[in-house]
Amino acid sequence: MMGSTNKAEKSLSRSFLAGLAGILFCMVPLVLLAWQLPGTAYGSYFTGIGLALQLLGISLAVLVLRARNLDATQKEKAKKMVLVLGVAFLFFVLV
Repeated sequence: MMGSTNKAEKSLSRSFLAGLAGILFCMVPLVLLAWQLPGTAYGSYFTGIGLALQLLGISLAVLVLRARNLDATQKEKAKKMVLVLGVAFLFFVLV
């Protein structure tokens, strides 16, 4: 039980870091567009990398949700992570 708890915490922290990095990567083109900087033709590549990182974060959180012998607190953290990253993913896809 203790090994699975440590694995779940490790996966949740990786999910958080991947999601945060994805959100930051998706924000770069929006900031460049707001500042109207010249020579920002490659800004859209950041969006693709950011969306991929967000999907990685969502998938890690879903893997934690599917684990069998976990505490309710860890499952709640994973549910919140899936919700937040899912909303962020939809936002950046629609922008």
